[in-house]
Amino acid sequence: GGGHPDPNPTYADELIARMFAADPPDFGEGQEAAPDFGESQEAAPDFGEGQEAAPDFGAASDGDGDRNMIVGRRFIVTPSDSLAVLAANAALVPGYAKGLKGVARSMPTSAAVDRVAAHLGIACFETPTGWKFFGNLLDAGQVTLCGEESAGTGSDHVREKDGLWAVLFWLNILAVRGESVEAILQDHWRRFGRNYYSRHDYEGVDSAAADELIAQLRASLATLPGQTIGGATIESADDFAYTDPVDASVSSAQGVRIGLADGSRIVFRLSGTGTEGATLRVYLERFEADPARHAIETQQALAPLIALAEKLAGIRQRIGRSEPTVIT
Repeated sequence: GGGHPDPNPTYADELIARMFAADPPDFGEGQEAAPDFGESQEAAPDFGEGQEAAPDFGAASDGDGDRNMIVGRRFIVTPSDSLAVLAANAALVPGYAKGLKGVARSMPTSAAVDRVAAHLGIACFETPTGWKFFGNLLDAGQVTLCGEESAGTGSDHVREKDGLWAVLFWLNILAVRGESVEAILQDHWRRFGRNYYSRHDYEGVDSAAADELIAQLRASLATLPGQTIGGATIESADDFAYTDPVDASVSSAQGVRIGLADGSRIVFRLSGTGTEGATLRVYLERFEADPARHAIETQQALAPLIALAEKLAGIRQRIGRSEPTVIT
């Protein structure tokens, strides 16, 4: 109790420390540790009495159980990848063995599930942020699974996101496949490619400065396509708008999207404007098909996009921040 409610690696640090614990060395039956680690002794882990190796599976939830984070042994699953894995393995779970009607994700969520939907031959909806948009699709019977990058996942068994259900879904997959969380993700990436993905939050930003930053981006949208900046060619630029296929309502100005010729994208959104300022969220996504390049550290893989986001938005100049407050 008393911790931050968000189930992410930053705030669930106690769980992450447990899941990333080093394995005690195996010196064979009846053998003790060698008395001298040599020059590496000071850096060697301290396996105190009762210390255990990292568990195979861990999960975190928020206070009311509607959001979730999935963690394997020394391996964190992003919410975007989690949704894609659930969709790809749904046939292994009894309640979904007959197949999926469709899937949906919020616009800032990575397109990992899109590739699964294309493989399965089912519809994939891209909605604004907000569970109500999923609710319409669920009520209309157009989707079975839905999820968002902020750790909400759900299905048509209930109209709301359900973190405990997502954990049980994962446990079903693990039981049937008999593989580790990491092995399942590695196999998924080999089949569908990897979407390197991260969200950079700049919290407590002056609201006027944040509004001006977004306004300047919107003003440049018409001229950005076709430009090459920092070696990256911009293919598309827009302010996301959505027409609900169920009730025909229109939601506009849902986030500035910059799409690159290689399939990468950057999304800028504002959230939480109020007395403590605004939060600027920058979403970064890069697709990598080559399995030989699936083990790059995420921020390193996204470094060119991070630099491009700065050039496009002038974050340092406009809001006076050189680093994000939180990276997830």
